Amino acid sequence: MFSLFKQRIRVCHTARLCDHVLFRMNSTKFIEKNAVVRGSKLHYIKAGEENGRSAVLLMPGALGSGITDFKPQINDLPKLLPNYAVIAWDPPGYGQSTPPIRQFTKDFFTKDADYAVELMKTIGYDAFSILGWSDGGITGMVLAAKYPLVVEKLVIWGSNAYIIEKETKIYESIRDVSNWSPRMREPMEKMYGAENFARLWSDWVDVFLKLYREDNGEICAKSLHKIVCPTFILHGLKDPMIAEEHTDHLRKNIAITEYFEFKDGKHNIHLRYADEFNKLVAAFLQKDFPSKSKI
Repeated sequence: MFSLFKQRIRVCHTARLCDHVLFRMNSTKFIEKNAVVRGSKLHYIKAGEENGRSAVLLMPGALGSGITDFKPQINDLPKLLPNYAVIAWDPPGYGQSTPPIRQFTKDFFTKDADYAVELMKTIGYDAFSILGWSDGGITGMVLAAKYPLVVEKLVIWGSNAYIIEKETKIYESIRDVSNWSPRMREPMEKMYGAENFARLWSDWVDVFLKLYREDNGEICAKSLHKIVCPTFILHGLKDPMIAEEHTDHLRKNIAITEYFEFKDGKHNIHLRYADEFNKLVAAFLQKDFPSKSKI
């Protein structure tokens, strides 16, 4: 299992690094800005229709950022969603949204959800859709449950609503980043600095272990019934991070869901299968569903 997890880290983090040149050579026009929310600087990228009727917010994975985690989406989704503004943010303490220093408290997903809503309101969107990868998908679920009138549609992959025992052992086994290969560490050390990344990653492990010990592994499972927006769950069948039961649980406990699986996909299906992934997501976001008042 540890070898699979190391493979996941290698695939995800090196993809963040190696796609950089391609993205700059074949780039959709985008802008990078900062907004001040609750006294904190939040960095975001905006591509696509400047005054689009709709907006979609891209939420990165653990310690990720908009530019590192969503290059193919920033580049290609505006072409597939001509009436959308595509926005990729760095959550507080991630990427270029520093300061503040990232604090991993047990409610950090809820705090990120609150910041995301305020950021979007600040830049002109009272309602929007969400694409959330891994930790970003968890934040998306928390946000959709807490702010049901804000989230129009939700797309998640590589995410879980609770933690099981075998996952705690995986987290602990990869706590010490000095045991990772240089290739695995490089993208994060480049973004945060070697010492700071090691601390942040250890803090991330700590909070998941704490959730398991103190809250019986609960993250947002008890709130899934509050998600009323149409939700698209995508899944890589070979994802070493997500036990099969997690995807089944989400499908059974979120009211309106569609599902698609990549037979050979792992944790980073939006990068490995970017073209197909983007087309699927764009079709879902543009699909008509009953209004929430009729649900």
